[in-house]
Amino acid sequence: MLITDTLIDALYAQAQEAPRRRRNRNLHGSDDARAHRLLNAVCPDSYVRPHRHLDPEKDETLVVLRGRFGLVMFDDAGAVVSAQTLGARGPACGATIAHGCFHSLVALEPGAVFFEAKAGPYLPLTDAEVAHWAPAEGDAAAAPYLAWMRGLFD
Repeated sequence: MLITDTLIDALYAQAQEAPRRRRNRNLHGSDDARAHRLLNAVCPDSYVRPHRHLDPEKDETLVVLRGRFGLVMFDDAGAVVSAQTLGARGPACGATIAHGCFHSLVALEPGAVFFEAKAGPYLPLTDAEVAHWAPAEGDAAAAPYLAWMRGLFD
């Protein structure tokens, strides 16, 4: 399988139509696969609630293929530890996020797509992995929180 501009364009078009305004394309065979590799297309108005992965095998690596993202790292209380721009044209095009670290991504421009790799199998986030200090997806406070995160990159 080739990762082409046509594939990336189609994935982003699907993200634009998705209720959560993002779409992933799994490159691994199943949710039970030991290695997960996927493409993520994210619209600028998509809110990714800060979260972490507690499993020591679940460090994740992101590489931006198109556009720019803001990567926000938080401490356990919700204070911003770092805010880094990642872009397909650099100077930083990706990052590895250690397990146990709260994080979120913000698409900084339309058409933004990244490649993600982490250990499988897929398991929904547990209560301890969700940032309870940040609004849930769909909550009325999510849009202002997303705007605040985007403002970290102005």
